[in-house]
Amino acid sequence: MHTDTLTIAPPAPGHHPVLTVHRFGTPGARPKATIQAALHADEVPGLLVAQVLKRELQRLEEAGLLQGEVVLVPYANPIGLAQHPLGLHQGRFDLGDGLNFNRFHPELAQAAGDRVQGRLGTDATANVVLIRQALREAAAALHSLQTAQDLKHKLVGLAIDSDIVFDLHCDNQAVMHLYALTPHADLAGEFGALLGAQAVLLATESGDSPFDEACSRPWLLLAERFAPLPVPPACFSVTVELRGEADTSHALAQQDAQAIVEFLRRRGVVGGTPAPLPLPKCQTTPLAGSEPLTAPCAGVVVFHRDPGDHILAGELVADVVDIDTGTVHPLRAQSSGVLYARTATRWATPGKRLCKIAGTALARTGKLLSA
Repeated sequence: MHTDTLTIAPPAPGHHPVLTVHRFGTPGARPKATIQAALHADEVPGLLVAQVLKRELQRLEEAGLLQGEVVLVPYANPIGLAQHPLGLHQGRFDLGDGLNFNRFHPELAQAAGDRVQGRLGTDATANVVLIRQALREAAAALHSLQTAQDLKHKLVGLAIDSDIVFDLHCDNQAVMHLYALTPHADLAGEFGALLGAQAVLLATESGDSPFDEACSRPWLLLAERFAPLPVPPACFSVTVELRGEADTSHALAQQDAQAIVEFLRRRGVVGGTPAPLPLPKCQTTPLAGSEPLTAPCAGVVVFHRDPGDHILAGELVADVVDIDTGTVHPLRAQSSGVLYARTATRWATPGKRLCKIAGTALARTGKLLSA
C-alpha cells in the first residue's frame, strides 16, 4: 500500500483540508477500481466499511492476489466531516454555498471528446485507451479556488479512468440499495446480488451530475458523439447506499467489504476463484419508476410500513398529522414495489420527501434524485 495526501484549496489562512488516498497493486494495472466513502460526510457506514477494505486489500496485496489497481479514499469529504453547526453534523451540503457535495461534479465528455476527435478507429480496445488518457488530461486541467469544488475536481481526477467506481453512501433509514446507469444493468444486478440489495435503480441520467455519473456518463455521451465507431461503456460506476445512517456494526461492515472484494474478484481485479453468485433479492428497476411520497402539509409523520416492506398500489404507507387542525392526511402508494428508504425525522415540512418506493408503474422526468 502506498498513501498519498492531496491538499485541497484552503478556505482561509490556517485551514488546510487534505484528502488521504490509499493505493494498492501496481500503478497502471488493469482493471482499476476506485472506492470512496462518505462523500456525504454525515453518512458514516461507508467510513467503517473503508477501514475493513483497507485491511483486506493490504492482506490481498501481501498475498500477491491483487491483479489490478485499487484506489481507496477512506473519507472523501474532509470539509463536511468538520461541519458541526450548533452541534449537529451537516455533511450533505457545503455550508459555504449550500450546494450538495454529491452534485455538480465536472462533466468531462466534451473536453475529452475534443482531445480524441479524429483519432478514434474501429478497434474498441484502442478507443478505450485513447479516451481514458483524454479523460485524465481533461481532469488534470480542472482548476478551482473554491474549496468544495476543488475537492470534487480531485475526486473525479482519481476515478475518471477507472474500470469500476464505488461511491459509498447511505440513506436516513433504509435497506441496501444501489444506483447505476441503465447500460450497466447486468453488472449492477450482479453487484446487488452480492450485497443483498433490495433495490437496484437504473437511469441514463439522474440530473445535476452526481459523482458516479461524472465517472460513467462520459462513455455514453462519447459513444453518441462518435457513432458508429465503437465506444463501450467502459466505466461501471455505482452509488452504494449502505442501508441507514445508524447501521454501523462490525459485522455489517465486514459483510459489505467482502461483497465488494468478491465483485472485484469476479471482474479480475482480485485473483482467486469467485464464489457462486447468491440469488438476487430484487430485480433492477428504473429510477424514473421510483416513487417518492411527499408531505402535503407541515405535520407529524406516522409511518405504517418499514424499509424493506413490499408495498401494493393503493396501500397506506404513512400519515401526516396537521397539529393546527388535527387533520390526518393519509399517504398511499401509487405503484407496487419495495419501500427502500424513508426519512429518519418525524416532523415534515410541506413537500418534504418522506419515503421512496422502488416501483415500475411511474415514469418520472427531470431531476430524479432528492436535493
